[in-house]
Amino acid sequence: MSGFLAPDLAEYRYALYCLSDLFGLATTSHPPIALYRDEASAVAHGQLMWPSAYTVIDLHGEDSPCGNRS
Repeated sequence: MSGFLAPDLAEYRYALYCLSDLFGLATTSHPPIALYRDEASAVAHGQLMWPSAYTVIDLHGEDSPCGNRS
């Protein structure tokens, strides 16, 4: 894997979650599909993949599953 830089995970503030459990397609919650540096990219991906079954969480905000790290 030469030539690739390791990502700085602290830069990825937004997490995209698929809410397949809303439609009975999953019985439990799943980890995020992807992490993003900016909210607009996360929302655009969610709208493209699952127009009515996704959510974007600010990992530094109050709704973070990781706890509030603001």
